[in-house]
Amino acid sequence: MDTLIKNALVVTMDEENRVIKNAYIGIEGGKIVHLGQEKPPLPAQRDIDAAGKVVLPGLINAHTHLPMTLLRGYADDYNLQTWLNEYIFPAESKMDGRCVYWASLVGVAEAIASGTTSVSDMYDYCDEIAQGVAQAGMKANIARGMTVFKPDFDFKTFPAAIETVQLAEKWNGFDSGRIKTEVSIHAEYTSYPGVWRQLADYAQSSGLGMHVHLSETKSEHDECVARYGITPAQAFAREGVFKVRTQAAHCVHVTDEDMELLRENGVSAVHNPISNLKLSSGVARVPELLRRGVNVALGTDSAASNNSLDLFEEIKCAATLHKTASADPSAVPALEALKLATINGARAQGRENECGMLKTGMDADLIFVDFDKPHLFPCHNVLSNLAYSARGSDVTLTMVRGSILYKNGEFLTIDIERIRREIAEYAMPVMFGNSAQTLI
Repeated sequence: MDTLIKNALVVTMDEENRVIKNAYIGIEGGKIVHLGQEKPPLPAQRDIDAAGKVVLPGLINAHTHLPMTLLRGYADDYNLQTWLNEYIFPAESKMDGRCVYWASLVGVAEAIASGTTSVSDMYDYCDEIAQGVAQAGMKANIARGMTVFKPDFDFKTFPAAIETVQLAEKWNGFDSGRIKTEVSIHAEYTSYPGVWRQLADYAQSSGLGMHVHLSETKSEHDECVARYGITPAQAFAREGVFKVRTQAAHCVHVTDEDMELLRENGVSAVHNPISNLKLSSGVARVPELLRRGVNVALGTDSAASNNSLDLFEEIKCAATLHKTASADPSAVPALEALKLATINGARAQGRENECGMLKTGMDADLIFVDFDKPHLFPCHNVLSNLAYSARGSDVTLTMVRGSILYKNGEFLTIDIERIRREIAEYAMPVMFGNSAQTLI
C-alpha cells in the first residue's frame, strides 16, 4: 500500500453511519483499499499516526464563488440587491484574469485548511480558476456563470457561452474527473427563457451538469411570478433546465409545489445558511425539503457574503438554525447536518460514487480533526462534537485521492506567501487603487 493511517477514530458517513475506533485505513492508487480495526497484512510505504484525531470524509462545498475572497468585508450589512448592484457588480467589473487566479487560490487555501476537499464554483475567468484548483490538487465542479440582458442571445456567438464550451473542452474530466465543468444560469432575474432553453440544450447534449441560483430572496421569487405567472423553479423546469443534474443554490423561498418539482427532477437544493442570514434573504425550509426527499447539500456562498469558507461553521448553523425556525430541536440533527456537507454534497456534484463517505473503493478524500483541542473534549458523542463544537481550524490534515494537500498548518501544493504578495501588490491595487489597505 502507499499509505496506512492507524489509530484513527473514523466517521465513515457511509450507509451504516459507522464510527470505528482504533481503525486502520489503507490507501493505494488514491483509493481506500482497507478500512477496519484489523491491521492489513501488507506493509505501507508511509504510515500516518492519527491518535487523538477523528478521520472523516473531506467536506464538499456545493456552492461558492472562490474569486470573491477579494471582496471579503468590502460591502457588509446590506440586502442582496443593494449589495450586488451598488457594490459587488461594480467592483467585479475591475477584475482581470490575474486577479481571479490569485483570489481563487486564496479561496482554495482557506477551503483545504478548513477541511474542504471539493467545491462547486460559479464565476467567470473560469480557466484561471481551474488552473488554481488543478495546481492545489483539490476537486471542483466549475461553471461559467451566465448573465444575459441582450434580447438577441445566440449560444454560438455570445462570449460567455463560447467560454463555457471552451472550458468544457479544456477542463471537463481533467485528471480522471478531478475537475468537472458545468453550465450555469446565474439566476432567473439575470436572464430570460430563450437563454435558459439554449443553455439547457447544450448541457443535455454535452452531458454536463447545471448550476443556478434559485429563489434566494422573496423579491426575486415574487417578481418572477409577476413576470411569468409561475415561480423561478417552474420557469426553469418549463425550459428544460432540470433535465440534467442540477445544483440549485439557496432555495429559500421555494413553494411546496417547487419542492416536489425539485424532487421529481433530482435537483439538489444547496443550503447556504450563513450567507442567507447575513444578507437577510430568509431561512430555507430545509427540514421540509429533506422530508419530501430532496437532496440537500451545503454551501458557503462567497467570502463576500459569508465572510468565511469554513464549512464547519455552516454545519453548526444548519444544525441549529432550523431548530429555532421550526420550534423542533430534532429538526436537523447532528448526523443529518454532517450529511449535508459530505455524501449529500457528493450527490449534488455527481461524485457520490467516488467521495462523500469513507469505504473501500472510494477515493481517499479525507480530513483529520484534532479532538485533543480543549473545546472537543470530553467527547460523549463524536457526531455531536463534529456538528456543534468543531471548527475549521481544528483540521490538521486534508487529503485528496491519497495526496496530502495540507498538514499541521503547512500547505504542500501551493505557495501561500506568493499568494499573499500577488494579492497585496497586484490584485488589491487593480480592484481598489494603490491606497488599498492590505495587511501582509
